[in-house]
Amino acid sequence: MLYKRENAAEKAAMRVAQQMVAAAVTAPKGCGIDNIEAAVLDGEDKDTLSQIMRDIAKETGADFFLRDAGNVDDSHCIVIIGVDNAPIALENCGLCGFKNCGETSKAGANCAFNTVDLGIAIGSAVSIAADNRIDNRIMFSAGKAAIRMGIFPKNVRVCFGIPLSTTGKSIFFDRTSSEDDE
Repeated sequence: MLYKRENAAEKAAMRVAQQMVAAAVTAPKGCGIDNIEAAVLDGEDKDTLSQIMRDIAKETGADFFLRDAGNVDDSHCIVIIGVDNAPIALENCGLCGFKNCGETSKAGANCAFNTVDLGIAIGSAVSIAADNRIDNRIMFSAGKAAIRMGIFPKNVRVCFGIPLSTTGKSIFFDRTSSEDDE
């Protein structure tokens, strides 16, 4: 079978997305506790995510959700990485700003170890994309939409999306503030 540029590049993006999930899952974690969740969306699921991003833009007036939704539309796929907020139960840690994990949970706050672990997992994932020369961008907006979409368990309250693109020029630079400006 002949794979021309577009087909080969799209297959490469999906292969790299799967490797990014593996990198996120195997990234170092505080106390060795694995609270990382990860998934890859393409096709209709990716379209649903970008529509939710547009809905959030309309509800909040945050135009960057529109801009980012356009980037998601133009991407082959998107990697979503989040963290379950179950505190890791270190006695008297206080890193989150509360006295202990019980107070953190009672206040509905996020465990600092979990959010740090999420950052390390995302860094590991995007390093795979960079090593494979796949254009990407870490997006809070896509993560917020993924939470609303319900792709992870309810205790995942912080996540980010990383769309992947293989075009002659990165779609993630020279971006305008919203789709209306394009």
